[in-house]
Amino acid sequence: MSQSGDVMANMTSTAPLAAPAALANMRALEMARRVLRIEAEAVAALGERLDDGLGDALLQALELILACRGRVIVSGIGKSGHIGRKIAATLASTGTPTYFVHAAEAVHGDLGVITRDDLLIAMSYSGENDELLIIVPLVKRQGARLIAITGDAQSSLAKEADVHLDASVKEEACPLNLAPTASTTAALALGDALAVALLDARGFGAEDFARSHPGGALGRRLLTHVQDVMRPAPDVPMVNEATPVLDAILAVSRGGMGMAAVMSSGQDLCGIFTDGDLRRAMEKLGDLRSISVGAVMTRNPRTILPGRLAVEAVQLMEEHKINQLLVVDGAGKLSGALNMHDLFRAKVV
Repeated sequence: MSQSGDVMANMTSTAPLAAPAALANMRALEMARRVLRIEAEAVAALGERLDDGLGDALLQALELILACRGRVIVSGIGKSGHIGRKIAATLASTGTPTYFVHAAEAVHGDLGVITRDDLLIAMSYSGENDELLIIVPLVKRQGARLIAITGDAQSSLAKEADVHLDASVKEEACPLNLAPTASTTAALALGDALAVALLDARGFGAEDFARSHPGGALGRRLLTHVQDVMRPAPDVPMVNEATPVLDAILAVSRGGMGMAAVMSSGQDLCGIFTDGDLRRAMEKLGDLRSISVGAVMTRNPRTILPGRLAVEAVQLMEEHKINQLLVVDGAGKLSGALNMHDLFRAKVV
């Protein structure tokens, strides 16, 4: 067979394989869309039920948690345990001291962590988990309160609870209607709703949140102030407004900030001279040898107080499309300066 014949033979033998692969991809995407649709509908249904009994139960749960003198303990097993662990972490990070205790470990000694001043949130979609049902009467005997999150209001766990939060779903996203999928998503969303409502009720603010996240980027953004990243006034390049532009250029170059603060004869801040001011002056005037920096500087520059958050400096610089910012005290005296590189180094941006 000729070379062209071999090519045709190969094309003939491989071309039909493309269709099954394409069909498989289409099926996978359709399955993914189905899962997302079912889980979104499950969460939306919870929102609609807030106008009915679920809303009253949620308010009762909020009252119990706010009145709790001890800690909130979340417990579950299996997939509900995984969701419970995340809910406990969210509550703890938003102002409600919370721990997760695995239900299987609780029946083997970890139950000792729960005191009469605590509150237990027990999670089980069926509401019939053996480990939870073993510890519930022991917890209640101590005087601790119980909130149950289940998918069955007639379950044993729901009946024992002081407050029952109904997280039932119409169907699981699993095509077999077996694997916990929509039900775990709904339980997680309900836990988030509870945590955020508690956050708001406690007046828990951004700085409170940052204090519980000091090691992350969010903590840096919320706790870092301008005075923490600025260069103090002695390190800021300064020139007098009568200084020749050529000398001011040298000061900008030596300062390494792309700018110089321009001071009046009385040592008051009267402007800023930046690389941008230099370019504009060259385009407009050409020969700058006989020009003073006061004639080409930016008057009334943007400034910020040292006690403001560094993220506010970022916002101001981005809003006005500037790369440097002068820092002044309450009387308008120069305290320092910063540029975008300083904010990058501080990992605020």
